[in-house]
This record gives sequence, structure tokens and C-alpha cells, in this order.
Amino acid sequence: MSSVLYDTPGPRAKARNLVLSVVFAAVLAAGVWWLVSALGDKGHLDWAKWKPFTESSSWTVYLLPGLGNTLKAAALSMVIALPLGAVFGIARLSDHAWIRVPAGTVVEFFRAIPVLILMVFANEMYSGTVEPDIRPLYAVVTGLVLYNASVLAEIVRAGILSLPRGQAEAGRAIGLRKSQTMRYILLPQAVTAMLPAIVSQLVVIVKDTALGGAMIGFTELLRSRGTMSAFYGNTIPSFIVVAVIFVLLNLLLTSFASWLEKWLRRRKKSSGAVLGAEAVDDAKTVGAKARPGAGPDGGAGGPPPVTGPRPTPPHHP
Repeated sequence: MSSVLYDTPGPRAKARNLVLSVVFAAVLAAGVWWLVSALGDKGHLDWAKWKPFTESSSWTVYLLPGLGNTLKAAALSMVIALPLGAVFGIARLSDHAWIRVPAGTVVEFFRAIPVLILMVFANEMYSGTVEPDIRPLYAVVTGLVLYNASVLAEIVRAGILSLPRGQAEAGRAIGLRKSQTMRYILLPQAVTAMLPAIVSQLVVIVKDTALGGAMIGFTELLRSRGTMSAFYGNTIPSFIVVAVIFVLLNLLLTSFASWLEKWLRRRKKSSGAVLGAEAVDDAKTVGAKARPGAGPDGGAGGPPPVTGPRPTPPHHP
């Protein structure tokens, strides 16, 4: 069946697509076979190099502590960067130049600096004030927060600007201030639109924790892998296992974000409520009291309407 986006492929197109699919599958299988053969020829598939992953000591001494530090740094960075990025993103939309200009300067400055340089500077800044054991964690979190909060600020700003202009105008039309319009109308709608971009940035935070292990000695998962591979001599197998762990972490994060996005959309669709007659009357009464000079019936003023039977005029002979 044809649609607006594409036409239904005919017999020749179906045959061509089938041939291309078979060729792609054959090339992929050949690539996998070549990779496995190359690893086997160099001894990376020997059981002696994979056996340490079946022992609990490899996990409790090396991998699990490194994974815990990775999750700790990523979680702290997310918790701090998300609200900070939202604040700076909203500040960049302010009508006041003394708020908008400094916020834009901070965002553009830290967004232009590589996160690795921020970590190195933060590590040097904390020297002498923070204990050496926890200083790498502080430096990693600081670098991740400064960089990713700036990126998230741009995501928030773009998400709010992507909404139709009529949304803000409707808020002003019913008497809401700009802060109330942002809180009750714009942000709830923008969150759903920018959720995929936010999740992509959170995935970047999880992976960028490895930069701290490469430069400032933070014992995250990838650095712990290096210590383990130096002890067991299984460099390639350890890289493969750590890569699988990172894939699973990011898959869990994206799956949770997909569930959250669907839940938010269902909540918005089911949030409407039908008002009863009493609720409508109460709303009219509140609206009439809020308008100066309005009568009890919500009109422009005047005596209340007669709700009972009309009196019969006197009869004169």
C-alpha cells in the first residue's frame, strides 16, 4: 500500500531489495568470519585468556569496583548537569540582557572547551584542597558537569523554541506571567520533544567517564580493565567484555528513556477530565468574581436574572 512517504515497491524493486539484502548478509558474515579467524590465529580466543572472567576474583577485585566508580561519576554528573543545564537554557531566553548575556557567555565558553581539558584543569584546581584519593572523582564530575550542562542548556533552549509561538501567546492571553507560562505550558511540552536528545547526552556522560581514567588516574571501568589485563595478559578479551558492559549500560538507559517518553505521551493524552454541571457553575462563579463589574451570571453587570416564575401584572378594569 502506498503512502505519502513512499511508494509500494513493485516486483523488480522487491527482487532488487532481496538481492541487496543477501549480498549485505554475505559481506557481514564474511567480515565476522575474518575477525574471528584473525583473533583465533593470534591466540585471543584461547580459553586461558577467557577463563579469568569465570572467576569471581576478576569481578570483585577489578571490574565491579571500576563499574561502581563509573556509575557514581556518571550519576553525580547527571544529577547536577540536568537542572543546571535547564536553568542556563531558560536564562538564555530571558528578556533581560543582564541575565541572557552572561548565561550565553558561560554556555558558549564551556561548550567550546573539550571535556578532557576541563577535567585536567579541575584536577589541578583541587590539588591541595581535596584529598588525593577522591580528587580524581571530583575532577571528573566537575569536567562532565561543566561541559554537559552547557550542551543540555542548548538542548533545552532549542526544545522550547521549537514549540509553536501560539503556546506562549495563549499563556499571556489568560493572564499568566512569563515564568508561569514557562513552567505550566512550555516546559511540560518541550520535555517530551527534547527527551531523545537529553538521553543521547546522558549516554555521552557515561562514556566520557573513561577520559578521567586515561588522564588523571580515575579508577573507572576502563582503567580497571587495564590493571586486570596486565595481570592476566588478556588485553583483547578484556576490551571485548568491557565494551559489552558499556553497551548494556547504554541500552538500559535508552530503554528507560523510551519507556518514560511513552508514559509521558500517554499521560498527556489521558489527562483531560470532563467537568460536571456543578463544577461548571463553580467555574463561572469564580470567573464572575474575578472580573470587575461582572454580574452573577458572568455578564457585563446588572441585576441578577430572575430564575423563578414571572409575577403576573395587576389587572385594571
